[in-house]
Amino acid sequence: MSLSKSGWCERPVLRFGPDAATTAGDEAVAVEAPVALLFNGVSHVVMMATPLNLAELGLGFALSEGLLDEVAQCYGIDVVHTSLGWEVRLEVATRSFAKLQERRRQMSGRTGCGVCGMESLQQWAQAPARPANWSVPDWLTEWRTNDVQAQCAVHAALLELPGRQVLNALTGALHAAAWVSPQGQLRQVFEDVGRHNALDKLLGHLARSGAAIDEGWVLMTSRASHELVHKCIRAGVPLLATVSAPTSLAIDAAQAGQLRLWAWCRDERFSAFA
Repeated sequence: MSLSKSGWCERPVLRFGPDAATTAGDEAVAVEAPVALLFNGVSHVVMMATPLNLAELGLGFALSEGLLDEVAQCYGIDVVHTSLGWEVRLEVATRSFAKLQERRRQMSGRTGCGVCGMESLQQWAQAPARPANWSVPDWLTEWRTNDVQAQCAVHAALLELPGRQVLNALTGALHAAAWVSPQGQLRQVFEDVGRHNALDKLLGHLARSGAAIDEGWVLMTSRASHELVHKCIRAGVPLLATVSAPTSLAIDAAQAGQLRLWAWCRDERFSAFA
């Protein structure tokens, strides 16, 4: 990843140290900017994000939130920088736009909770659907009987990940979502101030590139929340691993959606919750 100034900036800082020592200087700070997603010219949501890989963010969000059923329903994406922030303009199929319009009528607001706009508890309780013809990949089936193989893959990915978190190394403020091979090799890493955004960027990239979703798994530098689990289920991801703890709702959702969920991935250990 290029160290684009879109992703970071410098701010003056006073540093206080031992013996009342104070020094002045500049420090690299992660950029957090408003990013609006527009579908066929109509604004759907504004989120706070790191303004890099925004085309991937827009497509990944549309797919992981169920606004698009497949990447072919997106005809084009333009990213525009305005005086107020960034706009990601997606042209989508008429059928998808009609479904999005119906959803907008139900929404009075949107936050990181992932629940806003739902009409009832029954609607919320519906687990996201796996893609058609989805099945557990052979390599993950083999891991069920080979814990050592699984541990080696997780350990290898964790060792490589810090070196691929370029912006976080500079600013210390970004999450990462990584696409990992069954052998533990990092294939792609996307960073953002928001963990959901980092995952959407990764899922958008996989969709645009036509990558086989069953040929890898997702590693994230965050807790495992139900939003991340839902996004992975919709995308067809077979395994989500996080460096921090899961929530009870994330575990329940993973079990319902046949998503393998590993958390507390540190060094050579992890905890399998689903």
